Amino acid sequence: MTEKETAIFAGGCFWCMVQPFDTQPGIDSVVSGYTGGHTVNPTYAEVASHTTGHTEAVKITFDPSIISYAELVEIYWRQTDPTDASGQFQDRGDSYRPVIFVNSPAQRAAAEKSKAALAASGRFDEPIVTTIEDAQPFYPAEDEHQDFYRKNPFRYQIEEMGGRQDFIQNKWH
Repeated sequence: MTEKETAIFAGGCFWCMVQPFDTQPGIDSVVSGYTGGHTVNPTYAEVASHTTGHTEAVKITFDPSIISYAELVEIYWRQTDPTDASGQFQDRGDSYRPVIFVNSPAQRAAAEKSKAALAASGRFDEPIVTTIEDAQPFYPAEDEHQDFYRKNPFRYQIEEMGGRQDFIQNKWH
């Protein structure tokens, strides 16, 4: 049996980052939460106040014999605007900044290689500003934020209309 691995990605509102990974073979779980900050176990309200230093992110547990970390990074790019360091789409501020949080030298190498390939691809006129940072403690968000796209499909659809879907359609398809 292959040992499970984890990947942590921040790409704006964590509600919008679950479904693209959740639907892939080899994914055991996608948990919405907070990482990269200076307080322990923050709440949604605390993170939204932009005082904890945390970023909304998803922690993905996956089977690397079915889906590789490099494949997850490729899926990640296609959910984000990697040229916007100040947030993603309608979500603005540090808690929405795009980050690939790596938890091993192999993950860092795969993320750096993928970022360099994206920068060299010419797909974007602006520089790729998504950061690659060491993983920090990850705190799961409150239950109402888990599997949001399933529990609140109408609200999720409204969030997706904030520019993410148009951007994905224009830049990634």
